[in-house]
Amino acid sequence: MATVIPSLSTIRKMTPGERRLGQRLESLLEDDYTVWYDIPVGRKQRYPDFIILHPGRGLLFLEVKDWKLDTLKSITSQSVELDTHSGRQTVSNPLEQVRQCAYVAINQLQRDQQLVRKEGRFKGRLSFPYGYGVVFPNITRKQWNEAVPELVQERVLPAHRLICRDEMTTTADPEAFQARLWSMFEYTFGDKLTLPQIDRIRWQLFPEVRINAPQQDLFADDDGDNEAGERPARQEIIPDIVRVMDLQQEQLAKSMGDGHRVIHGVAGSGKTLILGYRCLHLARAVSKPILVLCFNITLAARLRSFIAEKGIEEKVRVHHFHEWCGQQLKTYHADLIPGTAPYWEREVESVIQGVDKGQIPRAQYSAVMIDEGHDF
Repeated sequence: MATVIPSLSTIRKMTPGERRLGQRLESLLEDDYTVWYDIPVGRKQRYPDFIILHPGRGLLFLEVKDWKLDTLKSITSQSVELDTHSGRQTVSNPLEQVRQCAYVAINQLQRDQQLVRKEGRFKGRLSFPYGYGVVFPNITRKQWNEAVPELVQERVLPAHRLICRDEMTTTADPEAFQARLWSMFEYTFGDKLTLPQIDRIRWQLFPEVRINAPQQDLFADDDGDNEAGERPARQEIIPDIVRVMDLQQEQLAKSMGDGHRVIHGVAGSGKTLILGYRCLHLARAVSKPILVLCFNITLAARLRSFIAEKGIEEKVRVHHFHEWCGQQLKTYHADLIPGTAPYWEREVESVIQGVDKGQIPRAQYSAVMIDEGHDF
């Protein structure tokens, strides 16, 4: 069974066809496959529906369209005319759409000298194959062949780059299904990707999984356009050795969903990494600041550095708990309650009373993260 990131059970916004394909990928591929759903690629944040990585096969990009044949009115190599609830619309040809996404990623990966061939006919090219294709979960192969002549198919969406409804059923043969996927490749190599190379691919494509590396826009603007119509990224120094979350940590971080979550784990298991990723994810989606609290000054300083590495320090506030309490009292001129209890205990109670009395405003933050919560 393949590893799917995020876990399918945690994804709410999937079309029926996307979910069906995700289920087939999970069940019909072996456990050495990794599948990512809806991951942004490139400066323009294009989203291929699925990215599939296999150490012996390479990298595959898939676009899924839940179209029905009777709504598809015309198709060219660049565009498609569809009847929708909002009337007739012109959209991009899905093959061209996924090709653009693939080339953005490939152009980035080719900048890493440990991922390219050093000699031979393909010197300077990626040392592993890549491909791209389209999935029609609601159109059978027979329907497609009858509607679109073979010569037209070769021009607008070649047969080998398409998976149809009847080729992704629950009873589909795993070998036949995989053969459909890998026929989308133009070439194959005999070498397998090493574990360090797989980490480098993830390091390049998904910057949020990096450990102890500055967060940079890998696809930032520069002069000139590449084959995919994207402006190439400014050249960055790619380290000889990269560190990334392991797949289990990445899957957990990207599968958390909404609401409250408690993450348990032994020391060194990556709880703080997951907290950092969660901050990164939320910082892109919210307008109010995010509050990160911990129990001691040293940990707060370490977390502040961690957040700065991710490039989100303007959206994320990191404090040790009692520092934050003192800040609230000072900012809103709330008095410290008298008594014989230790200062830090009265400080906390004063904030609680200040909120209850309306002196300190509620809902100041979009989210609150607590590291080492057991210390509280």
